[in-house]
Amino acid sequence: MSKNRQLLLAFYGDDFTGSTDAMEALALSGHRTVLFLAAPSPDMLSRFEGIRCVGVAGTSRAKSRPELKKEVESAMERLSLLDAPVVHYKTCSTFDSSPDIGSIGEAIRVSRGFFPGQRTVPLLVGAPALGRYTLFGQHFARMEGEVYRLDRHPVMSRHPVTPMHEADLRLHLKEQLDEEIGLMNILELEGDPSLVSERYRRKLSTEPSVLLFDVLGEDTLLTSGQLIWDAAQGGQRFVVGSSGVEYAMTAVWEKAGIAKTGRTADSAGLKPANHILAVSGSASPVSRKQIETAIDQGFHGIRIPAAALADSESIPRAMLEEAVRMLSGGKSVVLYTALGPEDASIAETRDRLSAQGIAGSLTGEHIGRQLGRWTKRIIQEAGLRRVVIAGGDTSGFVTGEMGIYGMEMLAPISPGAPLCRVYSEDAGMDGIELALKGGQFGGPDYFARVRDAGL
Repeated sequence: MSKNRQLLLAFYGDDFTGSTDAMEALALSGHRTVLFLAAPSPDMLSRFEGIRCVGVAGTSRAKSRPELKKEVESAMERLSLLDAPVVHYKTCSTFDSSPDIGSIGEAIRVSRGFFPGQRTVPLLVGAPALGRYTLFGQHFARMEGEVYRLDRHPVMSRHPVTPMHEADLRLHLKEQLDEEIGLMNILELEGDPSLVSERYRRKLSTEPSVLLFDVLGEDTLLTSGQLIWDAAQGGQRFVVGSSGVEYAMTAVWEKAGIAKTGRTADSAGLKPANHILAVSGSASPVSRKQIETAIDQGFHGIRIPAAALADSESIPRAMLEEAVRMLSGGKSVVLYTALGPEDASIAETRDRLSAQGIAGSLTGEHIGRQLGRWTKRIIQEAGLRRVVIAGGDTSGFVTGEMGIYGMEMLAPISPGAPLCRVYSEDAGMDGIELALKGGQFGGPDYFARVRDAGL
């Protein structure tokens, strides 16, 4: 790799919270990473001294195949032009997707046209740091200290939009991409590096469309990353997978002695916030516990009525005024749409949106945009400088309404859900501290930990 080559990796996230997860893995390893809402121009990149990795946060996980195709095509066209050896389509670490919503198979089909000459797309989903493991093609995820096979996971097997009923990632992906999907299994990744490389070459010689890597621990993660990185030295490579890709690349770079930039957003002056706003569009049991814990810890809870979510014409003034009043009085607030997957408000909201002609596949976007408009208004009226957004499917739409163009990690809070600095052309929004978390991330006291970051 040329020493003058500035960009090591570019990634496109299938949702905003997943993108911050990848950004965190890179930044904590000393490689300056900025996450953008749209693929950046060379002029925009020049604003960030020592930038090493570039991310683009997307909303494809919540989109139907035609809309996903349009979004991914636009992002990959630009990312493929960057001087980055590896371009990564970032999936959720639990791989939740379906043939109709958030299709990873469709993303692969669309993206690979921008990487001519590459016959096989590497697929790496395991991320031990996040409690995600792939073994003989079967995927597992940790929750509250227990590790579950994906189709038996208490949350992912019951996901309201893309429930995971198949733990074998090859079979799951086959429903979205009816092509040959190979496997580099745990046994084939063990042993002398030259033998592992030979096994990998033999796998590639059969030209599968996709090749999945097992990942059980840091050793297999490093080995898999080395195989992917070595191939990228012969020309830009397109890779699909979770932030395990970023963890793998940073391990490879550390081993190779690739210099760190050591430059990240300045967190030296980070201080705890007296009060914050937390906005949750998540229906996961983890988010429910976090909301309930926050209220127990003194946050003022405000449930968002289904009628307000469904009404695009009017503004729920009483609700917003209540939030601003509490925040202005020094009390933290949590605005939430639901308490867990069994909350009756979920069905009510869907029914109301359906009655307006809004399809189920567009529900996440509609809710996210509503939450984004309200969040920006509350920030401005209450003069807030720190905010939390919870919900992987809606976070991208929320941030899209807030008038920001980029983010950079300030401080880790919980793995996969750091506190970030916001970049915006709007002086009132620029510099705001924002934490984004997916439904499964963070402990019960996550919201309070964000509030207190800097102690």
